This record gives sequence, C-alpha cells and structure tokens, in this order.
Amino acid sequence: MPTDLSGSRSTGLVDILDRVLDKGLVVAGDIKVSLAEVELLTIRIRLMICSIDKAEEIGLDWWKYDRHLSPGREQVMQENLELREQLRLLERRITALTRTTGRRGRASAPKQD
Repeated sequence: MPTDLSGSRSTGLVDILDRVLDKGLVVAGDIKVSLAEVELLTIRIRLMICSIDKAEEIGLDWWKYDRHLSPGREQVMQENLELREQLRLLERRITALTRTTGRRGRASAPKQD
C-alpha cells in the first residue's frame, strides 16, 4: 500500500522555514587562498536568514538605507536637507525680527519716574 509522504514533507518544510525565519539562522565561514604559505586572499562570508521583523528586533535595518534597495530615498534625503536649511533660515529671520522689535519696543516705551 503506497503512502503519500509529500504532504508530510511539505508540512515539515513549512515548519522548518517558519522556525528559521522566526529564530534566524546564521552561516559564517572564511575562504583563504594561499600560495607557498603566503596568504593572498581572504573572503569572509556571513549569511543570516531571518524575517524582517526579527532583523529589526535585533537591530538590523541596513536595507532601509541602501540606495539600490530604496531608490527614492536619495531624493527624499535631498529634500529633507533642503527643508532643514529653509527652517534654519526662517529661524534666523525670526530671531532677527524679534531683536529688532525688542529694540523698538524699548526705545518707544515711555520712561517712568
């Protein structure tokens, strides 16, 4: 009597994938190329597999700032810088106006005896 293992196999794979994404999986390794006992090249490989929620939970969010993964981000950053500069300019003008108004107010105020 044949048994259908594909159902249990896919369920097992889903459980494993769910666990890996929830907990995370780290694979690390180094590849060194040497010639006559002289190290010519070292490649360090670090691979981490987890869900985005888990990555953010442990403080990884580099993809938010990668211009290749977030193409519109550069434009937003530039606009942000321009708006900050405009804000600084407005704050300087307000400070200058406040000082000028304060001087006029003191000069025109009646003297009390």
